[in-house]
Amino acid sequence: MEGMMSKWIQWKGLYHREVARYFKVPLQTIGAPIVSTLLYLLIFGVSLGKSIHLAGGFPYLAFLIPGLIAMSLIRNSFDNSTSALMGQKYVNELQDLRTAPLSIHQIVSSKSIASLTRGLIVGAITYLVGQAFYLSYMGHFLPIAAPLTFIYFIVIGGLAFAGLGIAIGMWSRSFEHVGAVSMLILLPLIYLGGVFFNLENVHPFWQTLSHFNPLFYTINGVRYGMLGQSDTSLPLAIGVTFAFALLCHLLALLSLRKGSRYLR
Repeated sequence: MEGMMSKWIQWKGLYHREVARYFKVPLQTIGAPIVSTLLYLLIFGVSLGKSIHLAGGFPYLAFLIPGLIAMSLIRNSFDNSTSALMGQKYVNELQDLRTAPLSIHQIVSSKSIASLTRGLIVGAITYLVGQAFYLSYMGHFLPIAAPLTFIYFIVIGGLAFAGLGIAIGMWSRSFEHVGAVSMLILLPLIYLGGVFFNLENVHPFWQTLSHFNPLFYTINGVRYGMLGQSDTSLPLAIGVTFAFALLCHLLALLSLRKGSRYLR
């Protein structure tokens, strides 16, 4: 019992340290997501949304809000993990984890949940800003059709990309490597995952390709939770998202086992 309490205190200390790190820069953690969400909603949801018609009778603004929530969650969970690890590498602080009385499971779980916490905060901000826009233009709030489904995809999706961020952060030698992965791989996957478009409105080639994109299932799962419909079946989205989260967690554990990765 005493050993479990000691492990809990160690885990909580590392978690609180990670959370305190990004709350030291509130403009980056909170201010930037508000500005980017406002721009996306103004440009796509309001200006272009009037000319876009979707099946099911939903306005484009309702279609866009869940996509933006998922995108904000994914980007911030991933970016927090990578930036935290790279920052610790640059000041040679990451080596301390090798001598600290922490298991790799404690390290991965604390950093993943800290990154998820940031993703949830930014996702909640995106949700509130989106609801304010929806109330302003539609006259009522956008209800959540399936709350448990919505929570599942938010939590599992955020943990998946927090774990992936840990793996990329450990394997990267510099911020340039992280930036290359983010811009050349993650960003295209997010945009092709259906944040801004309905799958029925694109070429069959892109429809087929989207089904091999794990982000497609996370984004559409969040959309199903809010609207009650999506471009893929719910059981398939649940299974793919869970399997991808498990894979990312295993990659994060594997990356921490490589001692050479603790240095630049």
